[in-house]
Amino acid sequence: MEWETVIGLEIHAQLATKSKIFSGASTTYGSEPNTQACAVDLGLPGVLPVINKEVVSMAVKFGVAIGAIIPERSVFARKNYFYPDLPKGYQISQFEHPIVSRGNIEIELEDGTTKTVGVTRAHLEEDAGKSMHDGFGDNTGIDLNRAGTPLLEIVSEPDMRNAKEAVAYMKKIHSIVRYLEICDGNMQEGSFRCDANVSVRPKGQKEYGTRAELKNINSFRFVETAINIEVERQIDLIEEGGSVLQETRLYDANKNETRSMRSKEEANDYRYFPDPDLLPIDIEASFIEQIKSELPELPDAKKQRFINDFNLSEYDSGVLTAQKEMADYFETCVKAANGESKLSSNWITGELAASLNKANKDINDSPVSAEMLGGMVKRIKDDTISGKIAKQVFEAMWNAEGDADAIIESKGLKQVTDTGAIEKLVEDVIANSPDQVAQYQAAPEEKQGKLIGYFVGQIMKQSQGKANPKQVNELLKVKLKS
Repeated sequence: MEWETVIGLEIHAQLATKSKIFSGASTTYGSEPNTQACAVDLGLPGVLPVINKEVVSMAVKFGVAIGAIIPERSVFARKNYFYPDLPKGYQISQFEHPIVSRGNIEIELEDGTTKTVGVTRAHLEEDAGKSMHDGFGDNTGIDLNRAGTPLLEIVSEPDMRNAKEAVAYMKKIHSIVRYLEICDGNMQEGSFRCDANVSVRPKGQKEYGTRAELKNINSFRFVETAINIEVERQIDLIEEGGSVLQETRLYDANKNETRSMRSKEEANDYRYFPDPDLLPIDIEASFIEQIKSELPELPDAKKQRFINDFNLSEYDSGVLTAQKEMADYFETCVKAANGESKLSSNWITGELAASLNKANKDINDSPVSAEMLGGMVKRIKDDTISGKIAKQVFEAMWNAEGDADAIIESKGLKQVTDTGAIEKLVEDVIANSPDQVAQYQAAPEEKQGKLIGYFVGQIMKQSQGKANPKQVNELLKVKLKS
């Protein structure tokens, strides 16, 4: 039987406010356990929550960015459940009246086509604390620093049909929230994580299968792996005569498996009801218009501008604009390179990206600044150095030996462009290579292009890579004919 996978994601984006959603306590990451949870976060008697206005602005900003509906009124509700890291015994969230509803995200698939994924809703809620299982023997430690941290939960429609689509959607949301500067997107710190709802059904069947929810996955790679493992588990289970249970499962990256945590709760299990301590949020049209006017250029618009203004391919533009910091780096580099966009793009997506990946660094931590790389690109363009020598210059810049001009000067890397000097090199190599010359002259024209590589290599070797390759090729063709 052929099977179809159905996937929906619930993404939790921690909003980048300095204080919590209902209190003035700090949201700074990495503090000592239980040092920044105040009386409001702990739900102590007599305290009342007060909504952080910046949280509302950030949620509306996201809704506007994805073309979603922003209802005039949204309501906070209490989601009741017991867990040791939930000090109040309930979580303040939104249920029937979220702050954002019905939007769309366009993702690009591997074959270059696009697909629209529906966003059902995005609602505000407070985060819970964190249970610590290591270092306490048979006990569990509770850190409540995270309790009350503002989250925007972004719930998709079940529109994705394989793990790669889910990753593309998650990456797009990640890119948008970072462009909007409403979430730092740090997955290692838990600022951006997701739950994946996964089910399978026979191909052609309209009804959905029973879904399992994979909880708290915090990397793109793990999302793809976890979904694929869960799909395989469900298909094997059904084909062996069993049935899928609606449950919450945990992905174990060490064992590369998903395992059952608990049966999946329904909405009525949580006994949602409007929070009596919080007034509804009424959002005026003028507030939405103000947010619209303040929106930055978003990834899709920037990508199209890079295609139009810099004459880049769709692929290169997509790579450069996926991360706002990378796009900013590129534009600064092009400016420093006197407008040389294609060469700048090649170096950023090639040598720079490879070096950053190898060193496990982000673009913000690059030892080679955009101005430095642009300065080097400028020297390639004006024939001061060749592309081959540029690799030496880049390595020296990476090792903090100075900018391109200083390195070229100190290491004597300036390209030889003197026609007389290059002509002498060409004549010497031809004179010392009679067999290769005879082979070249006897070969048909379509094969001479490959054979000329030997002479170019010898000349570049003798000039220590400094001879201008273009001039070398032109002179060789003339001299070899005679």
